[in-house]
Amino acid sequence: MDRPQFLSSIVGWLRKGYPNGVPSGDFVPLVALLRRRLTEDEVQSIAAQLVRGEPEVISAVDAGVEIMKVTDELPSDSDLERVRALLVAGGWPFDNEFGGDSDGNPDPGEDNPGENNGGEDDLGEGSGAGGDRP
Repeated sequence: MDRPQFLSSIVGWLRKGYPNGVPSGDFVPLVALLRRRLTEDEVQSIAAQLVRGEPEVISAVDAGVEIMKVTDELPSDSDLERVRALLVAGGWPFDNEFGGDSDGNPDPGEDNPGENNGGEDDLGEGSGAGGDRP
């Protein structure tokens, strides 16, 4: 469906649902429904930008940054997935995790959440007996 036809169908849908106009309280939910989605050309352009310089692994963070350059908003999961699928189909390794390797493992040197990090809490203080915290 081309863009003018698509927009006409949306306007028709709104006119049927709101024959007397959209009440002011319904503006925000309606705008949320109209969230921007990357076009196929934009997905291709973002993927091309990500493979420049032939990186070893393309991260979800890198893809998200490139999407934000185009949309000026946080990337949606569906847009990230579309970019990822295109890159993987082209044989490029894609790191789905934020801050991990392509298998989802934490980067070396980072504390692994949920593991004991030598008896220190997040503030670097000992968590031995006698502290104020439980």
